[in-house]
Amino acid sequence: MRSDIIKKGISKAGNRALLYATGACCNDLKKPFIGIASSFTDLIPGHMHMRTLERSIENGVYAGGGKPFIFGIPGICDGIAMGHSGMRYSLASRELIADMVETIAGAYSLDGLVLLTNCDKITPGMLMASARMNIPTIIVTAGPMLTGHYKGRRLDLVRDTFEAVGKFKKGEISKEDMDELEMNACPGPGSCQGLFTANTMSCITETMGMSLIGCATSLAVSSKKSRIAFESGRRINELVAKNVKPRSIMNKKAFLNAIMVDMALGGSTNTVLHLTAIAKEAGISLSLDIFDKISRTTPKISDLRPGGEYFLEDLEASGGIPGVLNRLQSKLNDNPTVSGLSIKEIAKLSKVSDGEVIRPLDNPYKIEGGIAILKGNISPDGCVVKQGSVSEEAMFFQGVAKVFDSEEESMSAILSGKIKKGDVVVIRYEGPSGGPGMREMLSPTSAIVGMGLSNDVALITDGRFSGGTRGPCIGHISPEASKGGPIAVIKNNDIITIDIKERRIDVDLPSSEIEKRLIKWKTPKPRVTSGWLSRYSRMVSSASKGAILE
Repeated sequence: MRSDIIKKGISKAGNRALLYATGACCNDLKKPFIGIASSFTDLIPGHMHMRTLERSIENGVYAGGGKPFIFGIPGICDGIAMGHSGMRYSLASRELIADMVETIAGAYSLDGLVLLTNCDKITPGMLMASARMNIPTIIVTAGPMLTGHYKGRRLDLVRDTFEAVGKFKKGEISKEDMDELEMNACPGPGSCQGLFTANTMSCITETMGMSLIGCATSLAVSSKKSRIAFESGRRINELVAKNVKPRSIMNKKAFLNAIMVDMALGGSTNTVLHLTAIAKEAGISLSLDIFDKISRTTPKISDLRPGGEYFLEDLEASGGIPGVLNRLQSKLNDNPTVSGLSIKEIAKLSKVSDGEVIRPLDNPYKIEGGIAILKGNISPDGCVVKQGSVSEEAMFFQGVAKVFDSEEESMSAILSGKIKKGDVVVIRYEGPSGGPGMREMLSPTSAIVGMGLSNDVALITDGRFSGGTRGPCIGHISPEASKGGPIAVIKNNDIITIDIKERRIDVDLPSSEIEKRLIKWKTPKPRVTSGWLSRYSRMVSSASKGAILE
């Protein structure tokens, strides 16, 4: 066993003494050492129930013949970090999470890992570590939150709090309603209720074969989730015995399947960043063009929030990811999973119980997938839009640039009524390096929607968006402004054209004018000059490469 290096031989007497000090028994040292990386924290609703899941995994590891060791991993709730400087830490924390799992698994020569995760950057960070370490691993995602309820309708975090801000400012809802929405939108533990980034990543993780069957959509409060956690703990021992490693599962076929399911569901644009980064750790190259190619040929067969009306609990009741795989089985690449069954075997054995929540391929909600990659003189290296959440009338948008050098400046203008029909809000210097940390722009996009301008105002940024964003919002503009990308020299009243169907985004300027402006442009001073975010700012790559550290 890999762990023999810390527990066998006369020279390891001191090592064993310290292991015994943890409460380990002599017989435990004969077992595989299984690390349970838990991102439990009271600060994240999606993680606050993990103590129970830790026990389930731990019991499963014991039942399967292993010795479990729990260790902690940090997490950030993007919703709580949203709209202020704290969001700079969110995407950057993905790299810390991967490094910490590597650190503990490497320092203790663990034989296998069960990685307990749920929310936005924690899951991709865990997957990056899994691919990097390449020791037997199972991911347990902790499950979606139940919907909220108020005045006879179901609620979710994004529409009923973030977007409600705009409605309140417009006078469409009362202060009493606003207060009630805040209290009722998020009724308990779990990842936020729509197909936002956390739940999208859970769905992708199961699709790639790194979680057990049904893990992605089983609800946080369900006994099913506890059973999956237990079975994951038991199953990891079998993977260790058979030496089944993540890279044998997370191969090129797995990533292509993941992109396909992402497109079919209409998931978060953040998956482009995360899948690219995870693939890099697995030794696989994913270009932006691959995402667009698969989107062109994969119909969108679900209508989940934020763009639609269904919730994750509806997807779970209708068949979950196995049901989605069943619909897509003719298109899937067959591939192994941690369950022991192949993807196509899972797809064949699964059923769909509600044909509206998970539609057949010949009756999709949209003929193309949820994400599109645009290029043009604003973004030569590419940018991303969640086209599945854009109305037909906004698929082509031409408007006047209103330029802001930070999220805060744009938010002030939106809430004060300075943004009008026909405007294109340009938010720059919020990229991976310039931000730093590529903040999510959910607050301004939600305010635009809440004020009734979702089809009349577009927003473009070198930052990124929450999975809850909807409307003609284009993110990940690359190169970013701080690196001298063309978005840095757009001026107020420039005319911008966004043509999603043609995959174009351009400013109505000749190349000579853009070049002239860039010659005059000066590199801005860094916003953060101390702490690890300063190092991150200097080392992080473009969004088009997954915002990985180089």
